[in-house]
Amino acid sequence: MTSTRGPFLLALDQGTSSSRSMVFDRSGQVVATAQRELPQIYPQPGWVEHDPLEIWRGQLATAQDALRQAGLGAGDVHALGITNQRETTVLWDRRTGRPLHHAMVWQDRRTAPLCEQLRAEGWAEPVAERTGLVLDPYFSATKLAWLLEQVPGARSRAERGELAFGTVDSWLIWQLTGGRVHATDVTNAARTMLFDIHRGQWDAVLLERLQIPESLLPEVRPSSSHFGDSDARLFGHALPIAGVAGDQQSALFGQACFDAGMAKNTYGTGCFVLMHTGATAQRSQHGLLTTRAAGRGDAPQFALEGSVFVGGAVVQWLRDGLRAIASSAEVGTLAGSVPDSGGVMMVPAFAGLGAPYWNAGARGIITGLTRGTSMAHVARAALESIAFQSAVLLAAMSRDVEAAGGQPLAELRVDGGASVNDLLMQFQADLLGLAVVRPRVTETTALGAACLAGLSTGLFADVQELSAAWQVERRFVPTMSRDQAEALMARWEHAVRQAVAE
Repeated sequence: MTSTRGPFLLALDQGTSSSRSMVFDRSGQVVATAQRELPQIYPQPGWVEHDPLEIWRGQLATAQDALRQAGLGAGDVHALGITNQRETTVLWDRRTGRPLHHAMVWQDRRTAPLCEQLRAEGWAEPVAERTGLVLDPYFSATKLAWLLEQVPGARSRAERGELAFGTVDSWLIWQLTGGRVHATDVTNAARTMLFDIHRGQWDAVLLERLQIPESLLPEVRPSSSHFGDSDARLFGHALPIAGVAGDQQSALFGQACFDAGMAKNTYGTGCFVLMHTGATAQRSQHGLLTTRAAGRGDAPQFALEGSVFVGGAVVQWLRDGLRAIASSAEVGTLAGSVPDSGGVMMVPAFAGLGAPYWNAGARGIITGLTRGTSMAHVARAALESIAFQSAVLLAAMSRDVEAAGGQPLAELRVDGGASVNDLLMQFQADLLGLAVVRPRVTETTALGAACLAGLSTGLFADVQELSAAWQVERRFVPTMSRDQAEALMARWEHAVRQAVAE
């Protein structure tokens, strides 16, 4: 039976570890959720891939499942929004829609030598100035260059206009529209290291250096706009695709962080701190990124961002690598069985270290082990490593904002799977010396995509309406002394120095 809380919004949330779809009602409440785990492919150490067809099949299946769970037909859905893992790179045949290679995931580090070559040629500053990013394998540009060079025939086919490149949003839009639309939004384009975030267009100079034909690239549109309609055969009715944003910008939007100085942290496979900086593209002096924020219309909005490569993924490692827990949900109980980490410190640099360190060669390390160390201490250190890495990012962000004369951060809004862990959230508040605020709806990545779609189609009048609907579930306030917090941060930095030692 169809709910009476409509109209409804369908959000496709394609993440690193799973494909998920959620149905929201007009008040932002979750009506139904369907999710499928996405298999990870590790051809070599430092290489991480996904099957693009599995991404599409899983995403379509969860969308159909979510509508069935909600008792809805496509005619009950007002609009569809997409949010996605960013930087992950897909190259496909325009005629058949078939990928030429597995998707190269944002975690993939195989292009580190090319990044070093570009740095030696003096490209670090032009890249930062034009794109707001740092020269790192994290971003799509060198991944695409690798595919064109290594996949047989790819370069000549690209030059003939036979191929298409996209991040996961573009891949899903292409599939949803039956190949009629090749587009992306400004937030995903801003993560490719090929997009001039100031002029709002693909950068010809960077494309020339990396020998990437511009014909490969999708059209760039505002995040809250009409991207096209889904093929009617997929859901029984064509749905307008009206909101698209990379997962972290979508979460910033879903957290109602619409004004300069507001910040959020998403605790997912990685951790991502974003602070809205309004119309100002603020250049970081502390290793952070400048990126585009999601919004409607052509007026650009920006954010500062810091990325932790391994956040919640450290819990997956405890489960799948060490087999210390049978399910990820058990980590909180195991970590909470001891009062602290017993001096154990873990730096989960499984794929190098992101901001503000940007050290691709760093590797994971556990320090402080004694004969009395138990798996519970290791589990607690693993959880605490998520908070330590996030605290480093917030400290760097605060220094940038203060140097620019901005307002100090008043609170941190949190979301993502690990944000439900009270132990972690309290430790985060203690390290920061700030309130950590968890909303009632923690699935703000999907909510942001839904809100962007609803805003584009007139379901919501403006962002003020969305801001008024945002609600707090719990506020964590710091209880640790600043001296103790600073001592812990000093121990963390000591462990990091060991992880990056040559």
